[in-house]
Amino acid sequence: MLSLPQLNAMTVSEIKAMILSAPIKAKYQWVEILKNDSRQSINKMAMQVEKQIAVYEKEQNRLVKIVEFENQAKRMGYKLIAGLDEAGRGPLIGPVVAAAVILPEEMDLTGIDDSKKLSEVQREALYDKIVTHAVAYGVGVATHEEIDTINILNATKLAMKRAIEAMSMSPDYLLIDAVKLNEISIVQESIIKGDSRSVSIAAASIIAKVARDRMLKEMDKKYPMYGLASHKGYGTDQHYQAIREHGILPEHRRSFLKGLNYEDNAK
Repeated sequence: MLSLPQLNAMTVSEIKAMILSAPIKAKYQWVEILKNDSRQSINKMAMQVEKQIAVYEKEQNRLVKIVEFENQAKRMGYKLIAGLDEAGRGPLIGPVVAAAVILPEEMDLTGIDDSKKLSEVQREALYDKIVTHAVAYGVGVATHEEIDTINILNATKLAMKRAIEAMSMSPDYLLIDAVKLNEISIVQESIIKGDSRSVSIAAASIIAKVARDRMLKEMDKKYPMYGLASHKGYGTDQHYQAIREHGILPEHRRSFLKGLNYEDNAK
């Protein structure tokens, strides 16, 4: 453990470098010593470390709560517990994408949360982490034509079914964000706001969101004037203005644009 005399012998730059590279648990031991240093800059570092510890503890408390549904399923004897979620129910264009994810027993879950609460950079990093360590995962898509034909709710369920079918192994228990899949025989639990309450659903929300965003970025290369890479197909002022100026695209959901007198470029 670092002592006050040792700290006094170190420069501010050395202490700062030490703190930046140290694991969070080591910082618990340093707070009081940093506070007792005679240098004001070191005292300020102590306050910063305290804030880091508070953030860490808040995250650890959150992680305890968001594994409760998974732990309950395990206590009932289930082994392959998959979370399911979707991305893209609201946009005016493109598919709805679903993902199913089985997380391993031992995995650092830090940061895994509802995709809507995360930045794009955070989602991309967590996407890589999840697909690398997942026991199994699958992505399913329902097209804009299917959305227009069977409605967005049924298209969402179809995408979820396809996500399960795309997995390398079949789950024995499903945790689903606010949807019931009647055509699936697997035991399942529908959870309202599941992407904030179940880590498996949160992981699925990240996979689905990143997968769909990548599709929209590719679509943006084809139709750069619509701004799809920025708004991801949602009904922003920019998107509606682009439709007014350039017309409806083949990939637009006609059922979402009813009553709008725009030129149809699919014809």
